[in-house]
This record gives sequence, structure tokens and C-alpha cells, in this order.
Amino acid sequence: MKDGSAYLNDNAQRIVQDIIRDAERLRVSVSKGPLGECLIDAGAKAQGSVEAGLRMAEAAMGGLGVIATNLDQGSDSWPLHVEVRSSQPVLACLASQYAGWNLSNGDYFAMGSGPVRALARVEPLFSTLSYRETANASVIILETAKPPPEAVVEKVAKATSLAPEKLTFIYAPTQSIAGAVQIVSRVLEVALHKANDLKFPLDNIVDGIATAPIPAPHPDFLTAMGRTNDAIIYGGVAQLFVRGTAKDAQALAEKLPSSASRDHGRPFADIFKHFKGDFYAIDPLLFSPAQVLVTAIETGDTFRTGGRDLGMLEKSLG
Repeated sequence: MKDGSAYLNDNAQRIVQDIIRDAERLRVSVSKGPLGECLIDAGAKAQGSVEAGLRMAEAAMGGLGVIATNLDQGSDSWPLHVEVRSSQPVLACLASQYAGWNLSNGDYFAMGSGPVRALARVEPLFSTLSYRETANASVIILETAKPPPEAVVEKVAKATSLAPEKLTFIYAPTQSIAGAVQIVSRVLEVALHKANDLKFPLDNIVDGIATAPIPAPHPDFLTAMGRTNDAIIYGGVAQLFVRGTAKDAQALAEKLPSSASRDHGRPFADIFKHFKGDFYAIDPLLFSPAQVLVTAIETGDTFRTGGRDLGMLEKSLG
């Protein structure tokens, strides 16, 4: 992976400008924070929309993902799906979209995602990813109902060497329409993240596409979180195109679906309650699509494992 001067961040900045231009149509609100940072509320006090969630996801992927909704006629109960594809999946998903930066402060909890992570490079993941950027402005995506406090803005500014007025924070809670859409749009990202956990060479992943149903938002946080996770864990499908031997592709396919996890088989909200709200006690290998296809492009072989669990979706998504 080659370094870029501001590849991900410049792309995301263009998406932000489009969001600001279309704010009324997207039903988002734009304001300035106390330190001069740009704040885009996509689903907290603002109503938000499906389209706003798609734009959030595009910004989170640094503009290297093509994201759209479609109606899957084979899914009578949940026909509305999101489809994500990228010809630069490692950069889009791991260097940008993954929510890996802890930006909590006091009673404020938020995990940051977006191209800002490629500037800060403060996470252990970046010991694996050699890619780095420099940029004049950056974008941070937050899954939260509140704008970041000044301490968080200052933390990001310090880590990136950017003035607060050069930072844009886009936020929406899990319970919102936009929040649900942008979370489920991580269906490809979780496959990439698990592949990395399984020590598959990231440089060998050359393309990817994934889809998952978009659940209805719910006002209760635990229910909403359960639905968005289950949409991927029990309803997501991903295909990765990889270099290397057919044997290596098959080995990845066998371990990649969510069914390979010890915690698979219950609604996510129940799993979360079982571990008394300790997110990190849950088997990290659970967070992956239900069905996986891995194609070895040098041999033409495709290996398919796992499968969608419609019964579990019925129990979780309602």
C-alpha cells in the first residue's frame, strides 16, 4: 500500500461539501462548534435520512467505496439492503472506515472512524497498515447522539496536527435512520477486519463487495444496536477477491463467516446482556458476515461458507 498525500481525506472532504450543500434535502443540520470545528448532525436532533447514512458511510470509507441501497426481492421481510463495494478495500475499510479510535472523554463515549485515522495513526492496527497520509483538513465519523466535547476536538487536533476549524465531525446515534444505515454499511469492513485478525495477508485482498439488510431504527439503544449487528452477523453476505493459492483462499473462507465464532447463535442484544454490557468480552470473531465467498483470482476457484439465518433475523429485526 503506497502512501498518499491526502487521498482518503481529500475524497472525504468533497463528500462533506456535498452534504453541506444538500443539508436541507438530507435533513441534516450543519453548525460550528466552540473551537471552530464543523459539526454535522445526521440523526441526533436532526431527522436525518437513508441518504444521509449512505453519505456518512462514503465519507467513512474515504470516498473509496461505492454504496447504494437496493430492494432484494428474495427477502420478503427485509427487502431493503445496502450494497458496498470497493476496489481498494484495505484502504477504504481498515485505514478509514473501521471505528477503531477511542474518543471517549468522561461520560462521553464515542469510537471515531473515517480518514482522520490515517492521519493520527494512534491505533495498533496501523502497525500492520503501512499506509499514511498528510492533509490540510479531515473528517471524523462518530456513532453518538451528542457532538464531541472540546476535549475530544482538542485530542483530534493534537493527534493530526490540524487546527480545529479544519476538522469536520459527522455524528448520528445508532437509533437513527442514518446511524443504522452507516453501521450496516460496514458489512464489508468487518470481513476485512476479521481477515486481518486471521493473519491473512492484507496486500492479497484486491477487491470486495458485500450486502446486508437495513433494519428499522428503534428508540431503545440496546435494541437498535442488536438489530444493526444482527443484520450483518445473520444477514450479511460478502465476497472477497484475493491473490494467492486456492488453498489459502479456502482456509480464509472456512474461518471468515460469523458462524465460526463461539458466540454465534443468539441475537446480539442477548449476547451483550450475557456479558453484562462488556463489549470486549464478546468473541471478536463474531463480527463478520453470515455468508462469505472468497475467490482466488489466480486459479478461478471460489469457496463459499456460512449462510444467512432468516430465523434469527426474524427474531432480531422484528
